Order: sequence, then C-alpha cells, then structure tokens
Amino acid sequence: MKLKLIFIFFAAICIMSFNSGAFGASKQTPPSPSVVVPESRYTFPTVIDGTEVTHDFIIQNKGDAPLAIEKVKTG
Repeated sequence: MKLKLIFIFFAAICIMSFNSGAFGASKQTPPSPSVVVPESRYTFPTVIDGTEVTHDFIIQNKGDAPLAIEKVKTG
C-alpha cells in the first residue's frame, strides 16, 4: 500500500513538471504583428470650402511578423 502511494505521488509530480515546462520545454508565442500609431487623430485647421487637405499618418509594425492593413475607412 505504501509503495502504491509513493508511485502515485511520484507520477503526479512528473506530470506537473512536464506541464510546467520544467524539463526544458519552452512555451514560445508564435510570431505576430504589433501595430503602433503614434498619432491616431488629427484635426485640420479651418479651410476654405472646396480646398483639398491631406495628412499622413505613420503606421509602424513593431512585431515580428508582417502586418496586413485591410479595410481602411476615412472618417
């Protein structure tokens, strides 16, 4: 009976160790993009009606995978 309890305890410790990565198994996250937009809003100054105005927004990818920009809508 005592030997059976020791075996069960040892097996439980081994299972917990494997799940926690204690035996060198690293849990790495897959590569992913990370978008950074330093300026997310811009207010245009007053202009004469019909004047074309533009503004460039800087979009940076600080991640380690390509960033796809889709479905852009103007406000």
